[in-house]
Amino acid sequence: HVQLVESGGGLVHPGGSLRLSCAASGNIFSSYTMGWYRQAPGKPRELVASISNGDATNYADSVKGRFTISRENVKKTVWLKMNDLKPEDTAVYYCHGFRVVPPRNYWGQGTQVTVSS
Repeated sequence: HVQLVESGGGLVHPGGSLRLSCAASGNIFSSYTMGWYRQAPGKPRELVASISNGDATNYADSVKGRFTISRENVKKTVWLKMNDLKPEDTAVYYCHGFRVVPPRNYWGQGTQVTVSS
């Protein structure tokens, strides 16, 4: 199965930038839709951005125009570039992989992003 490990989180001032990475180990990474979710304390986990195995992308309205998701199948890595960060972006960010047939659903352990002055 696919194992996902996130990195790149940290503390940044409002208006700053951060780049998260998610490295996958295992087989058939290229057939998965990959996504980034986030969860703030006391709130449900929400989808931030996704990228299909055909490189189609979707973004939450709250991050559209500020965040960019990308993938490199040879390196088995997906990135989330975050610009113009706001305090409300503070959350634990999780990498996610999904495949319909056969069904697979994998989560990373998460990386903390804190936006504070």
